[in-house]
Formats: sequence, structure tokens, C-alpha cells
Amino acid sequence: MATARQIKALLESYAEGDESRFLTVAMQVAAHEARAGHGQLALELKELVDKARLRSSQPVRPIEVEQVVQLHKPQGELASLLQLSYPKTRLSDMVLAPALRNQVERVLIEQHQQGKLRERGLAPRHKLLLVGPPGSGKTMTANALAGELGLALFTIKLDGVITRFLGETSAKLRLVFEALARTRGVYLFDEFDAIGGQRAATNDIGEARRILNSFLQFMDEDASESLIIAATNHAELLDRALFRRFDDVIEYDLPSRKMIEKTMRARLASFPTGGVNWSLVNRAADGLSYADVSRACEEAAKEFVLTDSTEVSTEMLVGALHARGASKPASDGKLKDGRKAKRAAQAPASGRRGRS
Repeated sequence: MATARQIKALLESYAEGDESRFLTVAMQVAAHEARAGHGQLALELKELVDKARLRSSQPVRPIEVEQVVQLHKPQGELASLLQLSYPKTRLSDMVLAPALRNQVERVLIEQHQQGKLRERGLAPRHKLLLVGPPGSGKTMTANALAGELGLALFTIKLDGVITRFLGETSAKLRLVFEALARTRGVYLFDEFDAIGGQRAATNDIGEARRILNSFLQFMDEDASESLIIAATNHAELLDRALFRRFDDVIEYDLPSRKMIEKTMRARLASFPTGGVNWSLVNRAADGLSYADVSRACEEAAKEFVLTDSTEVSTEMLVGALHARGASKPASDGKLKDGRKAKRAAQAPASGRRGRS
């Protein structure tokens, strides 16, 4: 947030009726927030100052906040490697098991109070590995962390990073790590197994090993204030050495019936559901992910609106859930084996900072 000196200058200029100075300092605050990684807040402050400037008869000393904010927008080659967004998702938007929520909240606590930790030579958690089945909340967690911290979310475009040319992928990875050291944000490596596959795999090639070795080196050298988040549906494919590079390995599961009902009630909070037989609905949702359940709720809500019904019925929800189940690909039977592989990979790293 604004520095103590800037707050003092704002109050002094307001008390003295110096409108020009007040707006200039406000622009300085916007630029300060942009440098701190709070690009969305910086843009909002700039818009407010611009509106005030239109009503002001006093000139405002120019502050190049636009250029500072542009640091967030990937330029040049980075534009093909990073996708920028400003998520508004919050942790309260997610339905998480208590243990999982505690892990995510611990990351937020350490990030919010990182100054206190760094004063004592300690670093906040900022390297996270998220593992679990598709639709279980991994990507949404990255969005929620960015939203809670007021940071930009940079999603790494794997199709831009991974190339067929010898050595080029490692060079692109270096650009990404240089960017996250320069601009604080949340950096998401989705489908991370494309980069972090086991070096000993029988179908492995030399270039794949070099890519992984480069990633391991960049992780070891990283001293940035950015959050690095890797997410995968296939923990069993990851190289063992990767697990030691992350501060936390956070495991996601398919929702229990209790969590399914909680999710559906939250999604349908603005619709009448008094006649729903939740026991039948929960059984119909067995084996589906949070994403599947949320989409089924949306389909049932649409049916309620389009048929001018008086309430969302059990039949609407069960039908939508069955449709989601029928549209899913064959069940990934590797999930449990993946958890075993992940735990085995973690065994050598028992002394690392880990699961809170």
C-alpha cells in the first residue's frame, strides 16, 4: 500500500487545499502500487485521478503511471509465453475441505506478513505444487490467491514455451523466471507434467531431460517475491526431484457428498430449492468433480428459467448431473497410484518445509 510519506503528503496537500499536489501524489501512489505488483489497483487509482483531473482547474504534474502499469503486460517474446489476467476470485468463493483450506490460508498469511518474516531471515511460502484430478479446484486456487493478494495472474503458455528446437525451451523458461523476478505476481504452470516428467522415463529424450534440469536450476536460484504455482492432474508422472523444490504440495480430491451438497447449495443460493431431495442429488453426483457439479447446477438453473418453473427440482439436478457424468471421459484410474507415487517421491524430502 501507499508509503507513510505518501500518506502524509496526501493529508498535507488536502489540508492546504493544494489540489494539484494532491492529485500528483495520488498518481505517485498508483505508480507505487504498480511496482509492487498490484496492477489492477494501480489502474483503478489512475482512473479515479483522471476523473478528478477532468473536474480540476489546476494542472497536475505528469507521472508516467501508464508506463509503470505496462510493465505488467507481457511485451515482446514474453507476450507469447505469458497470459495476463486480474482475477476477482476470493477464497470465500471456493468450497474446500478444512485441511485444504488451512493450507491455502497459511500461504496467504505468510504472503500478507512477508515483511515480518524477512526481517528474521525467513521466506514466505511462494512455491506451490497443486495435484489432483481435473476440476477439483487447482486453477481456481491460483485465481483465488491472486485475487486475495491483489496481484496479477500470469499463466504460462506451454505451447509457447515448449518447442522442438534444441535448447530453445530452456531459454524461454529463463525468460519466464526473469519476468517473475522482475514483476511480482502469481505465475501458474498448468499441466505441469509437460515440463516436469520423470527423467528416467523409458520414452524420455535428451531434450526433455535438459528442460527439466533447467527448471530445477531456475527453481533453486529463484529468490523472487512472486508466487510460483505448478498444477498437474498426474502426480505419478513428475520427477522425484521436483517435490523438494516446492514449499508446499497441496493435494486435491473429488468432493465428498457433504462437500457436493455444500457446493450445490452455494451455486443455487439465488434459486428456490426447497423441494430438492439432496440425498438423491448427492448420490447422482458421486464421482464428479467440483467443476462438473458447478456446471450441472448452471444447467439446472437454466432449465428452471426457460421452463418458467416455480422451483429447481430434484429431477432437474439429477438429470444435469447424469448428463455431466455421461459426457466425462473414461475414469482416470491412475489417481490413487498417482498419490502413492507422490508420497514416495516426497519420502527423501522429509526434512523440507511442507504440509501445514
